Amino acid sequence: MVAAVPQQKRLTTQVVVVAPETTTIRSLDWDRDRFDIEFGLQNGTTYNSYIIRGEKLALVDTSHAKFRQLYLGTLRGEIDPADIDYLIISHTEPDHSGLVKDILELAPNVTVVGAKVAIAFLEDLVHRPFERLVVKNGDTLDLGNGHLLEFVNAPNLHWPDTIFTYDHKSQLLFTCDAFGLHFCSDATYDEDLDVISPDFRFYYECLMAPNARSVLSAMKRMDKLPPVSVIATGHGPLLKYNVEELTGRYRRWSQEKSQAETLVALFYVSDYGYSDRLSQAIARGITKTGVAVEMMDMRSADPHEVNELVSKAKGIVIGMPPTTGAGATQATLGTILAAVNGKQTIGLFESYGGDDEPIDTFSTKFQDLDLLPAFDPIRVKDTPSEATYQLCEETGTDLGQTLSQKGKLKQLKSLDADLQKALGRISSGLYIITAQKGEVTSAMLASWISQASFQPLGFTVAVAKDRAIESLMQTGDTFVLNILEEGSHMGLMKHFLKRFEPGADRFAGIRTRPAQNGSPILADALAYLECQVASRMEVSDHWLVYCTVSDGKVSNPDGMTAVHHRKVGNYY
Repeated sequence: MVAAVPQQKRLTTQVVVVAPETTTIRSLDWDRDRFDIEFGLQNGTTYNSYIIRGEKLALVDTSHAKFRQLYLGTLRGEIDPADIDYLIISHTEPDHSGLVKDILELAPNVTVVGAKVAIAFLEDLVHRPFERLVVKNGDTLDLGNGHLLEFVNAPNLHWPDTIFTYDHKSQLLFTCDAFGLHFCSDATYDEDLDVISPDFRFYYECLMAPNARSVLSAMKRMDKLPPVSVIATGHGPLLKYNVEELTGRYRRWSQEKSQAETLVALFYVSDYGYSDRLSQAIARGITKTGVAVEMMDMRSADPHEVNELVSKAKGIVIGMPPTTGAGATQATLGTILAAVNGKQTIGLFESYGGDDEPIDTFSTKFQDLDLLPAFDPIRVKDTPSEATYQLCEETGTDLGQTLSQKGKLKQLKSLDADLQKALGRISSGLYIITAQKGEVTSAMLASWISQASFQPLGFTVAVAKDRAIESLMQTGDTFVLNILEEGSHMGLMKHFLKRFEPGADRFAGIRTRPAQNGSPILADALAYLECQVASRMEVSDHWLVYCTVSDGKVSNPDGMTAVHHRKVGNYY
């Protein structure tokens, strides 16, 4: 059953029986192009909710508030909401719990089931009394008719209050954000692995990579469960046909992330201002450099865990918490101050919560403890824009590059000298890639580019994982390849070779005009090509990006492409 809403932004629902006595209501957000921490979406997203009918009736998660009328109408078509016995909250992020208050009004006797932290968050969210059942790892809830639900603690995936729910009868594992992807289609399941793989990886990198250690901890607990037939995700298709393959990818990627020698501790407050979104953007930037991040919510942090995390971190980033009504966050700040040492770097940001701790006061305190500033404090005084999130991501990348520099120098020196020189004899042209998505722009000097196909016209470009522009070169993104001219390329090359501060305008002082796809064309380039990313392949420290070409022009028919010759082959 599909019900459509007559409005510009397409919102529909899909109701599917996914197991005996188990139904999903999928809220399909077809045209959403931004999500959560302002990462661009190519294929919309979904918000998945589930009904389990035993002797008792359970609802697992709700939907986004934008689906209020449509979701509640669909729910009434399946059950009488007043009959719901249990409302299971996988976590309290608004895209999954945005309609909890509505459910409580329709089912006043319902028992809300969740982790201790989730119940505390809900009290602040709904502002009304409700029956509750606090569950922890290994606890069970018997709905009758064989539906024995077992709960798995999965904090920080990607909120601190996350739990998984396993139904022993259906062998479904309800995982909310984990193992999901932002991909909207009528396909309920993951039949086409090739189609969903790019979005699955991008979702992991944006939301789960900063919590790789927590992913592995949750998966260890999952390993103790009986077989899982279907992973009932909170976003995108349910995983039925590729469960082993896709969970294996999560495990492999998370192991790679968690094995990094360098660690940054990132403290935030998940339900205050924009702290969670800003912190996630900073974490995303850090992880792009191969540096591990461990995020911790200051409101629910255990003092012993805080002390242990701070003691092993080389960098510390803190989102300023509220000044009032937050004894737990104040205690966490005190624990951090007591645990730091002079060999660490520190970075602070405000989260536009309206009652932030004064950032200068704490900056001075950390300076008095001889900590090195990781970056200038990020001061967010208004609702964060796309440029704000770009600043946060680039700040994280800058921090990660600084912390990992020594390790990279060791790697550079480890390659045999003759091999370095031989590899360096591979010549390449000089190009500037320019991209714009919304209000975010970026550019980079590129040389590892090669034509790859005639039909369609296409080429590949190797992009280092820690380049700022990498976030604008996901599958489906568009950009411009500007080809530099031999003899007149030095000005552009020097400009785009220089180090830009996080959030800086790459095009200041450069003559540009917009391409048909919106990205900047460099007026002083020899030629340009308008391109779209068709696919990406991971190759160690780079992404090999295959792009198709839709348009182009040469400004000087007699001009020749500038060529770059390296002396060694293990750095640019």
